[in-house]
This record gives sequence, C-alpha cells and structure tokens, in this order.
Amino acid sequence: MLTTLNTAYTDTRAGDLAWCLGKEALPALAVLDLEVGDALGLRAKVELRLLGASHQVLVDAGRGDCSETVACLPGSQAPLPFGVARRVGVWDYEFAARTETLSQASFAGRAQELLALVADHPRCLAGTFPGDPHAFTAMLVQCAEGSVRWRTWHAYPQEGRLVTTRTRLTAPV
Repeated sequence: MLTTLNTAYTDTRAGDLAWCLGKEALPALAVLDLEVGDALGLRAKVELRLLGASHQVLVDAGRGDCSETVACLPGSQAPLPFGVARRVGVWDYEFAARTETLSQASFAGRAQELLALVADHPRCLAGTFPGDPHAFTAMLVQCAEGSVRWRTWHAYPQEGRLVTTRTRLTAPV
C-alpha cells in the first residue's frame, strides 16, 4: 500500500535515526495490519507503522511480542547500529542497517525503483511526503522458514542518503 502522508517532513537527517526495541506503539501516520505465515506453521500478526520518516514494526505470534522502532527519538543520542543480534523473549532477533549516499540522479532513479517495487505489494506499507516525490519511508514484511522478516527504506533526498534496514525474527525450534 502506497500512501501520501499528510504531514510535514520532520526527520530530515539520516544521521538522526535511532534504533530501539520494546517501545509501546507510537502515534502513527499510517498503519497496515497483516497476518503472515509460512509452511513450517509459524503464524504472526504484524503491524507496520509509519511514524513520519521513521518506522515501527510490532509482531505478535502468540509466543511473546516484539517491537522494533527506527526513528528520531527524543533524547536519543545513539546512532543507528550497523548490526544487532540478541534474544528478545523467546525470539532470536537480528537487525542490520546500511546508509548509502548517492548522487542526485542516482538517488532519484533508486527512489523511483524502490517505490515501484513496493507500491502494490500486499505486505508493504509505504508513505511519500508532500513536496518531494523522492522523500519516502517503506516497509515490506514476509514470513518464511520459521521467521518473520522485514526490510525498510528511509529516503532523505535533501542529503542524497538512503537508509536500508533488514530484520529477522526467528521462532524458537
């Protein structure tokens, strides 16, 4: 689902993004509720939440919940980590982030490519911001091989920076 967000573009620097686990649901500009499952019998309720140029993913699979937030969090000085692996309740949680700096032409092309990829995907929530067609946040979730996985893209056209995250939440064996 692709939507235009009715808000000012407030998270204006990729370097301001912070990562956090366990936060309660924050006020969202757009929400997509999904139920995902795989051939191994894993079933989960997933809530994708757009928070300005930030995201929040809430997962409930009946085995303990997980909440991931990547946002400009008040009072947070910690930079976005390149990678994290830890136990979250009964889940094995893995997170990775990457920031690319692109030329203006490359950025525009990559933004259009990504928005085309996610625009009509049934397990995707993407929001563009008024004033710049390349300012967007997108999230895509899937369930496979005993894990819930999601990818996100945070586009900062004024900097030519694209922040990409990958998360895998693996169910206990």
